[in-house]
Amino acid sequence: MTKIVLTGAAGRLGSWLREPLTTLCDELVSSDIADDIGSCYPGERYVRADLTELDAMVDLLEGADCVVHFGAIGDEAPFETLLGPNFIGAYNVWEAAHRNHVPRVVYASSIHAVGMHPKTDTIGIDAAHRPDTFYGLAKCFAEDLGRMYWDKRGIESVCLRICSCAQVTNARALGTWLSYDDLIQLVTRAIDTPVTGFSIVYGVSNNDRAPVDNSGARHLGYRPQDNAEQFAKTILAEAPPADINDLAQLCHGGPFASVELGNSGLATMNIVDDSKQT
Repeated sequence: MTKIVLTGAAGRLGSWLREPLTTLCDELVSSDIADDIGSCYPGERYVRADLTELDAMVDLLEGADCVVHFGAIGDEAPFETLLGPNFIGAYNVWEAAHRNHVPRVVYASSIHAVGMHPKTDTIGIDAAHRPDTFYGLAKCFAEDLGRMYWDKRGIESVCLRICSCAQVTNARALGTWLSYDDLIQLVTRAIDTPVTGFSIVYGVSNNDRAPVDNSGARHLGYRPQDNAEQFAKTILAEAPPADINDLAQLCHGGPFASVELGNSGLATMNIVDDSKQT
């Protein structure tokens, strides 16, 4: 490929994608609203651009072969806060892709688009939208937007329903963990698969306790290698007793399923910031 655009490059997941993406194209254009993202890798340049500004997205995607859209507020927040970057920002990316004839959008969706499904249900890629938060609702909106732009305008989309791409610090993550190596493989397959149409795939590693079913997305060639079971003995020894009345334990969305709408879901999740430094 000649040019790939990565939004959300200043975020934790974006930091792990930047270097691998440079190996897939002549030029990686990384973007965010941060003033800078540190040193650029060979073949990478940084452009500061706001997702809420359509003209900025149109300029950013000019000449691109693919856009990897990871930019957004990555937590639950009031609807008014999420409206610009998460809802309008998604529209701006797909519309800019259309105007620039970019053939594919790879989108960082989330388990929170289906987060209120019971964990006793092993859900597949065809699970009905059942958002747990305004944040999850934004993911539903973007997935439907991607489907519509495929049906009406022929832009392929691969929506990655990431479960929990962070260090394993709790019992839920024994099933939902997505390692950084598997994240990189997942995004790579979403880019280099010859034909995707509109596709949904769960972002989860090869965990023994995985609560989701990716069999309907095998055409993408994603074959995760890592398994969170290596952490099980330590995590389970330290885990508090199960509470069958706690929505965070009963639903796929975990803590996002139990928080009040508009309140942070990450606040109770002990996420370790291990962003890759350049």
